[in-house]
Amino acid sequence: MDRSVIEGRRGFAALLADRQGQLERPHYQAQVEAIVAALVRAFRDGHRVWWFGNGGSAADAQHLAAEFSGRFLRERGGLPSEAFTVNSSAVTAIANDFGYEQLFARMVEALARPGDVVVGITTSGTSKNVVAGLRRAREIGATTVAFSGNGGGTVTAFADLVLLGPDGYSAIVQEVHITMGHIICDLVEQELLFP
Repeated sequence: MDRSVIEGRRGFAALLADRQGQLERPHYQAQVEAIVAALVRAFRDGHRVWWFGNGGSAADAQHLAAEFSGRFLRERGGLPSEAFTVNSSAVTAIANDFGYEQLFARMVEALARPGDVVVGITTSGTSKNVVAGLRRAREIGATTVAFSGNGGGTVTAFADLVLLGPDGYSAIVQEVHITMGHIICDLVEQELLFP
């Protein structure tokens, strides 16, 4: 990371400039469309979509899961989508008993089934528990999706599909993830309601 980002003062114009062009990457459309197709297939076939991440990525996982289980823009039935981090008892028990690195792998093992979609979110692409969770999801026959950044990282080795955000600090990557996540929600809803 460019040290000037965290050392010294930077004004509004500089912070806004960091974000210019971040949503206009040519690879986003194909990546988003592939993820949409996987989610639509899972929902149509009666499968679930599971989400996880750490920190702000956990919040994004919960947010995007809720857009499906609740609704995004259009009236429709609820869709089976949940974030692992909403169950604080399971999170703390598993982390205590098995270690934080195994948290998401254990939850995948307990809840995910073949045909489900499992989405791991990590801005660095190297979060060990996200990597372990997607590795386990692949082993059980789920479709694996990584929302990553900074070149993709090790998580992409265990992802069938990747949304590759920009290089840079976490906030910038998260802003792309949530924007593309909203586009995914919108496109999935449209595909399910207007086939």
